[in-house]
Amino acid sequence: MKRLWLVVAAVMLAACSKEEAPPEPVRPVLSIKVEALNEETLGRFAGSIQARYESNLGFRVPGRIASRNVDVGAEVEKGALLATLDPTDQQNQLRSAQGDLARIQAQLINAQANARRQQELFNRGVGAQAQLDIAQTDLKTTQASLDQAKAAVDQAKDQLGYVELRTDQKSIVTAWNAEAGQVVTAGQQVVTLAQPDIKEAVIDLPDTLVEQLPTDVVFQVAAQLDPSITTTAIVREIEPQAQSATRTRRARLTLTDTPPGFRLGTAISVTLSSTIKPRIELPISVLQEVDGKTRIWVVDPQTQTVSPRDVSLVSRTDSSVVLTNSVKTGERVVSAGVNSLKPGQKVKIDEESPQ
Repeated sequence: MKRLWLVVAAVMLAACSKEEAPPEPVRPVLSIKVEALNEETLGRFAGSIQARYESNLGFRVPGRIASRNVDVGAEVEKGALLATLDPTDQQNQLRSAQGDLARIQAQLINAQANARRQQELFNRGVGAQAQLDIAQTDLKTTQASLDQAKAAVDQAKDQLGYVELRTDQKSIVTAWNAEAGQVVTAGQQVVTLAQPDIKEAVIDLPDTLVEQLPTDVVFQVAAQLDPSITTTAIVREIEPQAQSATRTRRARLTLTDTPPGFRLGTAISVTLSSTIKPRIELPISVLQEVDGKTRIWVVDPQTQTVSPRDVSLVSRTDSSVVLTNSVKTGERVVSAGVNSLKPGQKVKIDEESPQ
């Protein structure tokens, strides 16, 4: 009887020891929610916001620059004075032309008087036809000289007006190529103006990428200092030939809209993407190789446990993998620590895991 009690006591102790066995610990894991990719990124390139229309202005007459009235970055209205030349030469030309005009006007008065006298003498029958013809010819010649002198005066006035360089529309000064005191020739580029109303994005693309751009490529433009300022763009033009030094081709993009933050000269980042067939791309850390098979660990959100799942790869790089439809959008898979998991193991999703 005593031996029977000892057996019962041993069984009870064994049962208590099993009940007191510590539960398997909950393992914290990093995980990622599966999302299908509908776009493929072709690259990201730096660029700037520039004016679509720029003009290079110069004086229409040669001379020495006397003053420069605005600085780079200044906004100027239509007709604003940008710079002036020393007007001495043009003023002298005007005075000379005006002197010639006065002299010919006096000659015209004499020619008119002589023609009237010869006409009166001829009418009374005491003048010769030859003298009348000569007087009338002199009158016509002097009249033509007067017209020429008036045109010379007008031209000299225009030349004097050309010593002032003015804008023909509202613009922003983007560059000066001459300073006060410098002698310039007629037509030499002095200042560059940009029209601020129409802006575009300008970037340099690798020549190899330009040749392979898909027709549905999307250009996403964002300000580098404030990435929240974004818009889209389309290609307006791409240089036909690559630059020999960089093997890049300059692309000018027409903006869909122009946010206020896109000022002239704003540094931008342009991301190129195109639409693709939906696919699942995950970091390579989700994979586990076991007995020649590739698998991932899927988290059950109801039970907070993990289970392995065999998968097939479409492609693989050093940092990511593309899977077939063996995993669905919205499922959560373990992204780190897969080699220490067991089927059915309880896990705790780390708070920093992507949602």
